Amino acid sequence: MAKATITYQVHPGVAMWDAIVRNLKAKTGKSLEEWTVLLKKQGPVTVPEQKAWLKEKYGLGGSTVGAIVDHARGADEELTPDAYLKNAPVYVDQLFSGPKAHLRPICDELLELATSFGDDVKVSPCKTFVPLYRNHVFGQIKPTTQTRVDLGLALGDAKTSKRLIDTGGLAKKDRITRRIELTSAADIDAEVKKWLKAAYDRDGQ
Repeated sequence: MAKATITYQVHPGVAMWDAIVRNLKAKTGKSLEEWTVLLKKQGPVTVPEQKAWLKEKYGLGGSTVGAIVDHARGADEELTPDAYLKNAPVYVDQLFSGPKAHLRPICDELLELATSFGDDVKVSPCKTFVPLYRNHVFGQIKPTTQTRVDLGLALGDAKTSKRLIDTGGLAKKDRITRRIELTSAADIDAEVKKWLKAAYDRDGQ
């Protein structure tokens, strides 16, 4: 059976960066380019010093400062929504390439399953894993080794079977608290489907 085509959505981090940039002029009186010119002309050289200078001299918040400094050093080229959406499928292809290429069917099957839960499921790949969002991250797909994909799940302190491995996330205040090891698409059985759906449902509460 042919796999459903997955549409990727802008990563929340990229969306936040875009909102900061769009609102910068109204919020601070200067556009991103104007802040960049000021930083390069009057600011210090190193990144830590630049961030401290913008915070102390102008009272800017951490996210705003990060956007300005990243732009000044050309580190934000992939942070625009258009650039991200262009790169998103590349991230997935690169994750499942070379010795990990044979693991791609696991990812495809999990994405098809997750997106079947509702139109509010968002898939926003990163360079190291593929997170699944509803209101927050409820799952993540990561080719951890050349023979295994880990399906991470945001299940809080839910009681689960021994197959679901404790990630230590609860103690660390991470959303992902359990993971399931998968070595082939055949491992995506009723129990995997049950807990992935449970993580999705939990994020809607």
